[in-house]
Amino acid sequence: MVADLIESIAKIMFIFSVNLGFFAPILGWVERKQSAVMQDRIGANRADIYGFTAIGLFHSLADAIKLLTKEDFIPTGANRFFHTIAPFISLVPAILTFAVIPFGGQYKLFGHDVNLVIADLDVGILFIFAFASLATYGVVLGGWSSNSNWSLLGGLRASAQMLSYEVAMGLTIVGVIMVYGSLQLPEIGAQQVDFFRWGIFMQPLGFILFLTCAIAENKRAPFDVPEAESELVAGYFTEYSGMKFAMFWMGEFLEIVTISAIVTTLFFGAWHLPFVSDPMLLSFFQFAGANGASILAMLVNIGTFFAKVIFFIWLQMTIRWTLPRFRYDQIMKLCWKMVLPLSLINILITGLVLLI
Repeated sequence: MVADLIESIAKIMFIFSVNLGFFAPILGWVERKQSAVMQDRIGANRADIYGFTAIGLFHSLADAIKLLTKEDFIPTGANRFFHTIAPFISLVPAILTFAVIPFGGQYKLFGHDVNLVIADLDVGILFIFAFASLATYGVVLGGWSSNSNWSLLGGLRASAQMLSYEVAMGLTIVGVIMVYGSLQLPEIGAQQVDFFRWGIFMQPLGFILFLTCAIAENKRAPFDVPEAESELVAGYFTEYSGMKFAMFWMGEFLEIVTISAIVTTLFFGAWHLPFVSDPMLLSFFQFAGANGASILAMLVNIGTFFAKVIFFIWLQMTIRWTLPRFRYDQIMKLCWKMVLPLSLINILITGLVLLI
């Protein structure tokens, strides 16, 4: 019991440290710097400490100080309770969904079995969809409670867009569930030990459709009509400032990480290196002894998983700074007239192939 408790606490602290201590503060800088590179300009370069001006790494620190010290403003006539709680509803699901995503396999350390997932649920995929859908309430409540027409319009757009793409997104991974026969994410990841059993080869159309829906669900460009600064000032969070604004901002960035982790687990071999199985890793590191080999193999698997996650973060940033914003009617048409029918066709083809 004590060993299990220590293992659980260690995994929770690791995921919180990676998400809130690394990805959350650095992704703002990454977005600025990547957009600058793509647009042939210098980018973030003003926060200067000991000559680090050129890379601008301290912009995130400057942003944090500014947001922590900024006035917490609530408009006259706004619903104070819902205005305050909305950012929490948007941020918390982005963190909780990582609880069921495996970032490594199973290892035996000092006689104890270690499973690198916080909560190994039989219905892990359903858990993700259940909590991801709660983020919609945070956006809608934030827009409605602000007593602002711009915020209300942004909240209405967000509710229609997010609910529409949730339906389509659920259908895009039905093929993956059919192929691997499980809702358990560690089980799906374990079955992709063979390179040619990776989800991208088993469900190529499902991958494209799922990534499209996930980006739309996160309201990132080219699907950012709920914000649409050229039309709605800033959309659903127009009337937010300080740390409440930062929580909406952090929720969006953490969802980028969560999307990347889900795509890695379902379609890109999870923690596996191409053509390298866990037993092969253990045999390669056997010079370090049984426990040493397990530790080294575990570190390689964790590094492999997060390297893939970082690649998909880069891909989402690239898409965000490449494609122009869709019109609202185009977003709805893409969902209901293209993604949804293709998802159903993908399920039909997958079922026929499995039957044959």
